Amino acid sequence: MTSATLNREAQSPALTTSRPRLAKGQTFVKWVTTTDHKVIGNLYFITSFMFFLLGGLMALIIRAELMAPGLQIVDNPEQYNQLFTMHGTIMLLLFATPLFAGFANAVMPLQIGAPDVAFPRLNMFAYWLYLFGGLIASVGFLTPQGAAAFGWFAYAPLSDVSYSPGLGGDLWVFGLAMAGFGTILGAVNFITTIICLRAPGMTMFRMPIFTWTVLIT
Repeated sequence: MTSATLNREAQSPALTTSRPRLAKGQTFVKWVTTTDHKVIGNLYFITSFMFFLLGGLMALIIRAELMAPGLQIVDNPEQYNQLFTMHGTIMLLLFATPLFAGFANAVMPLQIGAPDVAFPRLNMFAYWLYLFGGLIASVGFLTPQGAAAFGWFAYAPLSDVSYSPGLGGDLWVFGLAMAGFGTILGAVNFITTIICLRAPGMTMFRMPIFTWTVLIT
């Protein structure tokens, strides 16, 4: 190897360049302010899994309480009803439904060739409504009377002020109303995306089955 070749290699730029490191906290800010549908889908996955763990813990307490007659773990029957109510609420409305929204965010735009959902900021707003609505509904355990205890189906008259006078029932209603409003906004976003943002040549009858599932659901 000649000296000219060595000089040429020394002057040439490095072939491998390292990725720039993000400043501390920049990744967190990027995630909480993103409008990328894939990142929002991951946020739905993470949040719904956290609620799944909380609901699973309640299920373990419920089953442990039923292993023998009488009260072993909870202090009174009212606390058992609170666990039963919040377990059903979390598993159905704060885990299963948002998990589907996470898959819809992560997969559906890619299947139809859309660059993003129709309303990216509305998509992120719907996620925050779900998150804070779920937290508000669950924080009833911190109130003096405890969380809602009228079943996740909220049958009347168990859910009225006479049989559920505590603040936990009000927080349950307000939190689920907020989370439900976020679900409605997400549904509007998905429907608009499927109808208006399909790639050229992607007719309705060429859409994948999962996209049809999102549209119909």
